[in-house]
Amino acid sequence: MLENFIGGKFIPCNSYIDSYDPSTGEVYCKVPNSGKEEIEAAVQAAREAFPGWSSRSPQERAQVLSRVADLLEQSLEELAQAESKDQGKTLTMARTVDIPRAVHNFRFFASSVLHHTTECTQMDHLGCLHYTVRTPVGIAGLISPWNLPLYLLTWKIAPAIAAGNTVIAKPSELTSVTAWMLCKLLDKAAASWRRALLFHWA
Repeated sequence: MLENFIGGKFIPCNSYIDSYDPSTGEVYCKVPNSGKEEIEAAVQAAREAFPGWSSRSPQERAQVLSRVADLLEQSLEELAQAESKDQGKTLTMARTVDIPRAVHNFRFFASSVLHHTTECTQMDHLGCLHYTVRTPVGIAGLISPWNLPLYLLTWKIAPAIAAGNTVIAKPSELTSVTAWMLCKLLDKAAASWRRALLFHWA
C-alpha cells in the first residue's frame, strides 16, 4: 500500500484504488486516491516549504539534486524491477533507458542551476538597460504519464526544485510505485542535506 508524501512525511490516504500488474492482470498494490483533503494538505506543505527552499543558494540546491542522482543510481536495479512490474516494460529497457535517464535528469539540472547567467543588453542611444533576473516563482503542479513513470516525473521535478520552487506531483494512478520510491530517496537526500547544514553551521 502506497502513501502520499506530504510535508516530508508519508501519510496514509482516506481512499485507495487498485494497481494491477500488467503481466498477470492481478492487483499487486493499492494507490492513494487523493481528494480535496490531501490536495489542500499538499498545497499548505508546499507553501510552508517554499520560503526556506527558495532562499537556498544554487550551490546548496545542486548538492541535494546531486545526492538524489547518486541515490537513484545506487537503487537502479530495485527501481528497474519496480518499473517493469508496475508499467510492463522490459527489464532491459528499464535498466538501460528509464532509470539512467532519471539519474541524468537530476545530474543535468544540478549542474545547470550553477551555470545560469544573467542576460543583459544595453541600449546606449536610449539610455536604458535590459536584464533578466531568474527567481523561484512558487509551487509547481506536475502531472506525469503512465508510459515513462519515473523518467518523465524526474524530468519535471528536477528543474522545478533546482530553480528553487516546491512541487506537488501527481503520478499516473496506473504507475505510481517508482514515484513513491523516489519520495523515499528525496527524503533521504534532504535528511543528509539538513545534517550537513547543521554540521556546517555548528
